[in-house]
Amino acid sequence: MSMSDHRETVAVIAGGTQGLGLAIAEALVADGCRRLVVAGRRLAEGEAAVQRLRGLGAEAHFRRTDMAEVSDAVALVDEGAARFGRVTALVNAAATTERGSILDCSPADFDRHIAVNTRGPFFALQRFAQLAVEKGHPAAAVNILSMVVHCGQSYLAPYSASKAALANITKNAAQALRGHRIRVNGINCGWMDTPGEDETQRRFHGAQDGWLEAAEARQPMGMLVKPGHVAGLASYLLSDASGVMTGALVDFDQNVAGAYPE
Repeated sequence: MSMSDHRETVAVIAGGTQGLGLAIAEALVADGCRRLVVAGRRLAEGEAAVQRLRGLGAEAHFRRTDMAEVSDAVALVDEGAARFGRVTALVNAAATTERGSILDCSPADFDRHIAVNTRGPFFALQRFAQLAVEKGHPAAAVNILSMVVHCGQSYLAPYSASKAALANITKNAAQALRGHRIRVNGINCGWMDTPGEDETQRRFHGAQDGWLEAAEARQPMGMLVKPGHVAGLASYLLSDASGVMTGALVDFDQNVAGAYPE
């Protein structure tokens, strides 16, 4: 049985229509949340996600959102507040993961990573905090980060930079907002088994059917990170069960940052 109680939670999840974001939405609903807004860029995926969440008993709504647009990021939070009167939980799970190294990344590619992975989440968090302070209620946010904040593969230079910036935003916001009883934490996810990762492997690395099984066979624990496992942690961090925990960046991977071959 989960320790997390979300019966009073009103959640907004950027990137909540597939993969980890949707898994977090499902975990919140399983832990009692009945009011949430999920966001993404694709209408069909959004409608499917909402139907799935409604089937689990939630009043769920979809807002088509491009996190590269600050106005979209802010409007997403405002929609949650307009529909339900307040927003008590925010998840920034939307991201772009196009490839690029220090040798070949273009200014346009770099700017898009910063816009989607850093700037959009920053201003969604800002609006979330402003509304919570205005209404005077506690709140909690989780930023979905990546193990790349420690370095990252050479072909993930702009992605690594954007997530490292969001990691600092997580800690800085936690410090700034703690007096308002607003907690902000982050999860550094490792290589994860999601539909988006399958698309990425096929698009950028020429992966064929069976790539996942081959990749998992090479992992220390015989699997990639699973969204459902991370979703449980996110639900905990967003709940009162995590107490005063804020400003934490949790590595969620089977590879230990800083370790060397033995």
